[in-house]
Amino acid sequence: MTGVDVTVDVLVVGDANPDLLLTGDTVPRFGQAEQLLDSAELLLGGSAAIVACGLARLGVRTALAAVVGADQFGSVVLDRLRDGGVDVSAVEVDADRPTGLSVVLSEPGDRAILTLPGTIPVLTADAVRAALARLRPRHVHFASYFLLPGLAAELPDLLDEVAATGATISLDTNWDPAERWAGLHEVLPRVDVFLPNREEALAIATAVAGRPHSDLDEAAAALSQLGCRVVVKSGAEGGLAFEHGTRTGAAPGLVLDVVDTTGAGDSFDAGYLASVVEGIEEERDRLRWAAVAGSLSVRGTGGTGAQATRDELAEARV
Repeated sequence: MTGVDVTVDVLVVGDANPDLLLTGDTVPRFGQAEQLLDSAELLLGGSAAIVACGLARLGVRTALAAVVGADQFGSVVLDRLRDGGVDVSAVEVDADRPTGLSVVLSEPGDRAILTLPGTIPVLTADAVRAALARLRPRHVHFASYFLLPGLAAELPDLLDEVAATGATISLDTNWDPAERWAGLHEVLPRVDVFLPNREEALAIATAVAGRPHSDLDEAAAALSQLGCRVVVKSGAEGGLAFEHGTRTGAAPGLVLDVVDTTGAGDSFDAGYLASVVEGIEEERDRLRWAAVAGSLSVRGTGGTGAQATRDELAEARV
């Protein structure tokens, strides 16, 4: 897709796919047992897509670089992104592969995710370079590192190119399905902000350091010594930040009735990045933006159905 040269605040790079969200009796039992669900909804999914929608809802000019298929699911993704105010001019359509799909088995406090990669892994570094040159973002956020192995292999060089434009960089790897957590020792020193959740921080610190980490503060502090600011999403507990081996801030989440936790971490990312683009300097304030945005997203189903508006964020931060 092509368009005129524009400038955006944030370019989000990564995955975009529908989520088939199932609630109720979602723990599978084989043996041809038929289980009855409470609900089934087709929603916008993909960490990058959810972050992009969260940023746009907070008033941040946002574009997404991703790949979808030339199929019904691809059309759903593009329509939902446009409806959410996201610039989709850097979303490519691949006629040879199906759009990725995630089936989310959701319970109030947790979820399981089954993903068909489809077009998700085919996003290339060259496509991102083209989007950078045309959209000239102030900040670039990379999501779902482990679902994009081709891009991940070129990411250290690409991050150097992004930094040379003057843009700042953030990364949310999301979970590694293979649980090897490889390659990040070359990536994290090139990132300004790293946004793992608690479990990812522990696993990645263990992989990077070559020794087990079981204490979150110790793990996050060790990762921050690689040169990036580490902002850890910790569910209802909110968020923690570390720089140069030291904790620099914390903010609690909101106490809410949880409808669905899908995408809460991505909405946390959106809140944090919105504060960075806004020029918020105090770390505890940035974390408050993030924790509130992540908390408010659990009010509705799916990753984007209840994302915070700017007014809601302001009211909840008081």
